[in-house]
Amino acid sequence: MNTYETLLVERRDAVAIVTINRPKALNALNAATVSDLSKAIAAIGADPSIRVVIITGSGEKAFVAGADITEMQAMSASEGRAWGRLGQQVFASLEALPQPVIAAVNGFALGGGCELAMACDIRIAAENARFGQPESGLGITPGFGGTQRLPRLVGAGRAKELLFTADVVDAAEAYRIGLVNKVVPVGRALEEALAMAAKIMARSPVAVGYCKAAVEVGMNVDLASAIAYEAELFGLCFAAPDQKEGMTAFVEKRKPVFG
Repeated sequence: MNTYETLLVERRDAVAIVTINRPKALNALNAATVSDLSKAIAAIGADPSIRVVIITGSGEKAFVAGADITEMQAMSASEGRAWGRLGQQVFASLEALPQPVIAAVNGFALGGGCELAMACDIRIAAENARFGQPESGLGITPGFGGTQRLPRLVGAGRAKELLFTADVVDAAEAYRIGLVNKVVPVGRALEEALAMAAKIMARSPVAVGYCKAAVEVGMNVDLASAIAYEAELFGLCFAAPDQKEGMTAFVEKRKPVFG
């Protein structure tokens, strides 16, 4: 894997683990981090040998505590707009990866950190995780997709409450409202993410990829169009060896071996 200024990227078999590595700044997103993320996401997307991606933060205090306020403080309106658009583009590229992406959230996931977690497919939170969009207390809105992904995950009313009040919620509340998939003891988020990755990799990579595509496309079109797209992907499954292996293994009462 490539080397980066603010990230650690490692391979564990077919899993790529991307760690935001600015622990002294609580892994806050600065321009260098966003640039590194963009490069890492492009490299991962171009590597079909990577089956699952895990995003986490270094240390136990923070996943990503937010964007770097010291860089944003003196921005003009045009500079702020450009910064927001850059973050949106990078997070959209993460969301669009063909591989499933799991956020292993340790500690603070605030502002841009919450937005980064929401751009992942699945969120596993340590018990010390804290989530929120505190931007209204800083005189700004979320700029990296938070106002759009949060209501899609937790509903408009709950999202507006969190956005308007800048409240921070703990892992248990985040689970209750549907913001995270699972809560685990402190220090176990990455381990749990790796276990989930192993379970995903035991399934058909073709089917998993199509499932992700069906959800991502379907969430942004009307129901009739979404179901029509699902039918197309369902049909394409029958053109892939995984379908033959999966169904043959079922009939023969054995575990499938996918390529």
